Amino acid sequence: MKMPLVDSPLFRARGLAKTYRTGEVEVRALRDVDLDIARGEFIVLLGPSGSGKSTLLNILGGLDVPSAGTLQFGPTRLDGAGDAALTAYRREHVGFVFQFYNLIPSLTVRENVALVTEIARDPMPADEAVAQVGLAPRRDHFPAQLSGGEQQRVAIARAIAKRPEVLLCDEPTGALDFQTGKLVLEVIERVNRELGTTAIVITHNAAIAGMADRVIHLADGRIQRIEVPARKLTPAELAW
Repeated sequence: MKMPLVDSPLFRARGLAKTYRTGEVEVRALRDVDLDIARGEFIVLLGPSGSGKSTLLNILGGLDVPSAGTLQFGPTRLDGAGDAALTAYRREHVGFVFQFYNLIPSLTVRENVALVTEIARDPMPADEAVAQVGLAPRRDHFPAQLSGGEQQRVAIARAIAKRPEVLLCDEPTGALDFQTGKLVLEVIERVNRELGTTAIVITHNAAIAGMADRVIHLADGRIQRIEVPARKLTPAELAW
């Protein structure tokens, strides 16, 4: 599906495809995806299970490589990049937030975040990242002492501590209740708005699409359509 061009996009994908093989079975997870994503955009990826959302997110994040097509991050080609180049790309440019928090139980909030600052090129102080997600009073607590929503906010603090250009979120509210989920979305929205971080969020929850600049609908590995909400909602205005 051909998409409108974006001037100087952060990401530019052309003919992106991904095929997995398991024995004799071939699964075409992505098919001929053309997509530009601008710097600072808030993108929501919607679609049923198996539609290609996670595959696309993983390729954009350098966790996987396409079987065909081209992908550029700014001037840098990611398709065909080797393991060392993709590791450097992820370390320097991308923050990840997943449905499950993957915090280290024996480390405090601040220590979990500080782990990332030790390997980043130009990190923000761990305490600043923790404050960005509203957890400064809890910085010396351990994960077991936090609610699920607080643990997810620690995961976001860890992701943004290296000042990534891109924040990739795979079902960040999937394990949370309505009110807690909205708190997490408020943090992601603020990171996007105040830090200028490009945010790309996978969700099964269509209501979250209201806070996006663009909503990309996928099915059967293809982009079916792209919507631009008539009015961008705040997380507080969402209802589901």
